[in-house]
Amino acid sequence: MFNGFVAAGTSTGGMTNKMEGRIGDSPLIGAGTYANNLTCAVSATGKGEEFIRHVAAYDVAVRMDLCKMDVLSAVQATLCHRLPPDSGGFIAVDREGNSAMEFNTKGMYRASVDSLGIAQVGVWLELEAFTME
Repeated sequence: MFNGFVAAGTSTGGMTNKMEGRIGDSPLIGAGTYANNLTCAVSATGKGEEFIRHVAAYDVAVRMDLCKMDVLSAVQATLCHRLPPDSGGFIAVDREGNSAMEFNTKGMYRASVDSLGIAQVGVWLELEAFTME
């Protein structure tokens, strides 16, 4: 987030033993990646077919726009009500700089740094916070 503008960038490690010609969710806008300056920027990770099937990244933004949810509530709602258990997770930030890093799997590699230099990193449920020096 910069001056109310958001951007999403998503890369993938791929999927082991994937079908030949398989396209994952990362390059599909709305599935694994989505950004809208009115709501949020979202990057997803996990079972790409589920994120594609449910247009999951876009679903987060729509919940913010139409249901007036904050970014954390929108991410949690999409994970709980749209995606099946053990699908993956999201890293999302809204236009105010509020972020969410939520998942419905056992763990998800994630990290963030805010404008004050406070960093958060985690793999499992808990996050470790520290100050960037």
